[in-house]
Amino acid sequence: LATVVASDEPREGVDFFPLTVDYEERMYSAGKIPGSFFKREGRPTETAILTARLTDRPLRPLFPKGYRNDVQVIITTLATDRINDPGPLAIVAASAALHISDIPFSGPVGGVLVGHINDEFVVNPEMPRMNASRLDLVVAGTREAVLMVEAGAHELTEDEMLQAVIEGHAVCKQLCDLQDELREKAGKPKREFIAPVADTSLEEAITAWMGDRLRAAVNNPDKQARQEATAALKQEVLTHFTAGAPADELDARVKAVDKTFESLLKEEVRSAILERDLRVDGRGPRDIRPIAVEVGVLPQVHGTGLFTRGQTQVLTVLTLGSPGDEQRLDDLGLEITKRYIHHYNFPPFSTGEARPLRGPRRRDIGHGHLAERALYAVLPDETEFPYTMRLVSEVLSSNGSSSMASVCGSSLALMDAGVPITKPVAGVAMGLITGKQPGQFKVLTDIQGIEDALGDMDFKVAGTADGVTALQMDIKTTGITYEIMREAFAQAREGRLAILERMNEVISAPRPKLAATAPRIITIQINPEKIGAVIGPGGKTIRSIIEESGAQIDVQDDGTVFITTPDARGAEIAQKRIEDLTREIKTGEIFTGKVVSIKPFGAFVNLVPGKDGMLHVSEIAEQRVENVEDVLKIGDEVRVMVIDVEPGTGKVSLSRRAVLTGESAEDRKAAGAAPRSRGGGDRSDRGGFRGDRDRPFVDVARHPAEKSIPLLGRQRVEPPPPGRPAFAPARPGGAPPFPHVGRKVEGGMAPAKLFARARDLLGAQG
Repeated sequence: LATVVASDEPREGVDFFPLTVDYEERMYSAGKIPGSFFKREGRPTETAILTARLTDRPLRPLFPKGYRNDVQVIITTLATDRINDPGPLAIVAASAALHISDIPFSGPVGGVLVGHINDEFVVNPEMPRMNASRLDLVVAGTREAVLMVEAGAHELTEDEMLQAVIEGHAVCKQLCDLQDELREKAGKPKREFIAPVADTSLEEAITAWMGDRLRAAVNNPDKQARQEATAALKQEVLTHFTAGAPADELDARVKAVDKTFESLLKEEVRSAILERDLRVDGRGPRDIRPIAVEVGVLPQVHGTGLFTRGQTQVLTVLTLGSPGDEQRLDDLGLEITKRYIHHYNFPPFSTGEARPLRGPRRRDIGHGHLAERALYAVLPDETEFPYTMRLVSEVLSSNGSSSMASVCGSSLALMDAGVPITKPVAGVAMGLITGKQPGQFKVLTDIQGIEDALGDMDFKVAGTADGVTALQMDIKTTGITYEIMREAFAQAREGRLAILERMNEVISAPRPKLAATAPRIITIQINPEKIGAVIGPGGKTIRSIIEESGAQIDVQDDGTVFITTPDARGAEIAQKRIEDLTREIKTGEIFTGKVVSIKPFGAFVNLVPGKDGMLHVSEIAEQRVENVEDVLKIGDEVRVMVIDVEPGTGKVSLSRRAVLTGESAEDRKAAGAAPRSRGGGDRSDRGGFRGDRDRPFVDVARHPAEKSIPLLGRQRVEPPPPGRPAFAPARPGGAPPFPHVGRKVEGGMAPAKLFARARDLLGAQG
């Protein structure tokens, strides 16, 4: 849904067009409930702000010059299939609303998404397919020309980028046709608007009075000196041409003189470039301002890059964090987290202004996003470099192109910290001055503030030596031709390579090691089925590891565990605890464990945290042990060998006797010895006969090939009388059978009940 409302009267006292574009994300449109405490949509997300900017930029140039009525466009996402990107649709919806309204508007405008998938350009691809795309480009334009371009790319060439723009613009023309059809059916007549006519007599008088003083004031490479000189001259003009004006006409006269002076200033700057190839700071159209590069500027932080170009200076600082520090996204997109974050700060002192600090503005968020996209293509893969990366660009001084200086500073900071980016990235802002004659234009490299304000285009291009990684183009005219874009791309590549060369003189590749102050991440791969053992009930286990080691631990669903800590000792502690919790205990391993429980039939020994094994009484010593507590006490440390791990349950049988005699697991296997008992597992799974734990036990069918189980009584069972059948057939290896069903055991219980108990214990083991 897109709506547009305009005020009936112009806003008083403004010299700009008061257009506001708001993009409202509704979580219900994607079947989601907002994650905030109040469970309702709050301030716009970063995605919403970027989409609003994306919509504003192609619409603004199409309103008539001098139009000062408030215009508000509100776009609301009511439903989304999360297949078709709502961003480009917002441009089309806003344009359609303006086109059918009575507001003066020279539209319509089309907007499309262009991807590069399987070596082909695809217009409006489905959102899931964009994961495989080398290009994420939004193009907006009228039938006649392109108005806005914004893109992130994986090192596409300038020719490929231009071709993508052409492909997208062709579909924009079709969208314009559809909007014309809509206007024929639902459009309203446009309001009459008569643009204010400039007072040419006043312009001629001011020009004659100033003479060459305006040119002298403007042509100064120092921004501050230029501003002071032009401001002083402007004040002289105001004083001279408002003197003697009646009190009731003074305000109108001041506004007229002020507007005329600004118009003459703009004309002076533009004509000098078009006619003499001379820019206000003395450069030619292709010249780049002096560049200074530094890295490692601040102590303690993980990485820094200070990039200065003319009077624009940006300090970018990198912080490395754990995977758990990644940003959670709560918007309508498919991505839910982001591990690479770039923030751009533009404080008022950077332009010599005094104004309140009220958090990031839309411009700050847009510039930060552009710089973020510029570096995305060269970042290391998450499996190779699992860190979360946050870059903050502080604009210390601004005279144009601060967003592209942020790109350069970010590249420097990443390399300074030792982040293994594939290639350095640089950015340059291009400008455009068009003349009154058809085909008359000049493309400017590395524009400064006044050229941005008074020019016709701001065309930012970032990339490596091999291709473009980010692109943003805004037009202040009704559009530009492909010829202008082609020349701008070529000139931007020339400028970008020159900047990269200057950066490479200071640092051309990432440092071989991470900064000493950066945290270290150890990656462990565990069985996903063991994740619960690491987390523990209610997170108790992982919290205890964090408290003991001081490390930050992040567990992924696939069993990948990241241990992040600046302390090597803490990392070792955390790694050992996790490995102990998740390790697969194998037959033949020897442990030094602590006795944690004693039963009549043996003892439970803790091998690793959360994992115990059962040491049967027959495996405690070389000689017969009548009473477990004669040899072992709770808390004793004993060396034991794992002699069996029961498949499925993981219950562990131990032997102290094997360690004392030096017998290996292979020796036991070769001799045909079987574990005397099975037990262990989790501590909750200890026990014997529950209700009969205090009664005496007996060994049944004592033989090397027979599994011994705890049974009531300690006496040996006599074989059945001659001629009477055994209850069970003989076992392999000549093992005697179980006792006869009818045979009584002195001091015990009936053999039938005894066998039933034995059968329950043995189960499928036979």
